[in-house]
Amino acid sequence: MICTLCPRRCGAERTATEGRGFCRMPTGLRIARAGLHHWEEPPISGTNGSGTVFFSGCTLRCVFCQNHDISTGGFGKSISVERLREIFRELVAQGAHNINLVTPSHFTPWILEALDEPPGVPVVWNCGGYESLDTLRLLDGKVDIYLPDLKYADSALAAELSAAPDYFEVATAAIEEMVRQVGPVVMENGLMKRGVIVRHLLLPGKLQNTKACIDWVARTFRPGEVLFSLMSQYTPQPGAEGFLARTVRKSEYRAAAQYMADCGITDGFLQEDSSAKPEYTPPFDLTGV
Repeated sequence: MICTLCPRRCGAERTATEGRGFCRMPTGLRIARAGLHHWEEPPISGTNGSGTVFFSGCTLRCVFCQNHDISTGGFGKSISVERLREIFRELVAQGAHNINLVTPSHFTPWILEALDEPPGVPVVWNCGGYESLDTLRLLDGKVDIYLPDLKYADSALAAELSAAPDYFEVATAAIEEMVRQVGPVVMENGLMKRGVIVRHLLLPGKLQNTKACIDWVARTFRPGEVLFSLMSQYTPQPGAEGFLARTVRKSEYRAAAQYMADCGITDGFLQEDSSAKPEYTPPFDLTGV
């Protein structure tokens, strides 16, 4: 397979036995964990939990990634399309409110094959926002909820921290395509059935980047058209230096939350300070695989 699934379009010849290209993943499917997850936004997690499937590899190189064991370390197990379908059924049987596909983009063809048998609950595409429009268009009608990040408006920061200087223009175009596909948010009994939640992780010392991301959301979408999730869970990773060596100050988060309100974004979520802890990252131990 000559791969052009992500915006990098690196053209790597991925094979069933060898991971190549920027994502360093083989063809087929490779996952690190599948199980009920209770730490998403309330209308995603609900009371029972979100049926999360964590895929190995990533199309970004975020130096602060909490999932680095699987995103850059490549930990995981190769499985068949039929096994992925079974995992969907198992999660639904456990009471999952949705099927939540985490960093799935570089496995899109095989995920689409698995989704030929609808799981019976909403499908969530949980991604870093750095998505190819061509790949997203393949998902039209298969995905009910998009959960993208909008990490950066600052291209220099995106280059430094995620090796993606074109992040803002790529991610904003992707989010607009997501909204085109699924439309405004639809809720039922407190659970999200359709729509887009745009996530933004506040980084220490980078309030201006956060404000620029909020500005784009506020001017692009009508009130209530998308939900916005302001996250405070940044956790310094081993070896972090400079501004990345500390957590976000309460004063920084208060300022970001106030700016969000001042921009008229009242449909969304604010994360508790207690979320900035390593234990909020699930263990990647092949549970449910």
